[in-house]
Amino acid sequence: MNLEKHPVVPREEWLAARKELLAWEKAFVKTMDEISQKRRELPWVRVEADYVFEGPGGKVPLAELFRGRSQLAVYHFMYGPGWKEGCSGCSFLSDHIDGARRHFEHHDVAFAAVSRAPWAEFRDFRKRMGWTFPWVSSYGTNFNYDFGVSFTPEQLASGSVVYNYAETSDAIEELPGLSVFFRNASGEIFHTYSAYARGLDLLLGAHMILDLTPKGRDEKSTMDWVRHHDRYEIAGTPDGECGCS
Repeated sequence: MNLEKHPVVPREEWLAARKELLAWEKAFVKTMDEISQKRRELPWVRVEADYVFEGPGGKVPLAELFRGRSQLAVYHFMYGPGWKEGCSGCSFLSDHIDGARRHFEHHDVAFAAVSRAPWAEFRDFRKRMGWTFPWVSSYGTNFNYDFGVSFTPEQLASGSVVYNYAETSDAIEELPGLSVFFRNASGEIFHTYSAYARGLDLLLGAHMILDLTPKGRDEKSTMDWVRHHDRYEIAGTPDGECGCS
């Protein structure tokens, strides 16, 4: 849309158009509530494998990632063995986590990021980004492969892998995802939900704000503008000059 030629109307006409859009927004919110209910009604799968991860203190079983809670959200962070830094898109999403988890962790939900690279390989990157959420390595386990976010060279060479519940020829060794687990009073762990690709949009508060603006996400391809947060050039007036800080 050419913003220089965007329609400009009297307030009364704008208000009528806004109320028409509001009806769509309310229908969307209702649909999202219905989808959330369907999500909660999904059947579960018992986790039979004894997954053990590596963290700063050594070995960490899957059960310990719950940290005393009954629910666990695991973000499958794209950071493969030998990588020098994490995926910029995964980093963008991770920037949203620490503030939110101060709230949802008090509502019986734990969070952890899991990557396939050895823990020592992303330790410095985590420090650079300033994140405090738990982040562990699944190196040497089948965890990433079992949950559909990592692919072997042989799988990629075949020309088709299953990602986001469908076959695709457009895959790389690591892809993003989110998996949710429940642990009952007996200690049994169940896989309840996983989302991939655009299914992760709900976690991106920055996108939600951009979607409210005239330019929207203003991208030629998905998240082509996103950088690690310490690599953005400062644009406009220097911080604090407006007198609002």
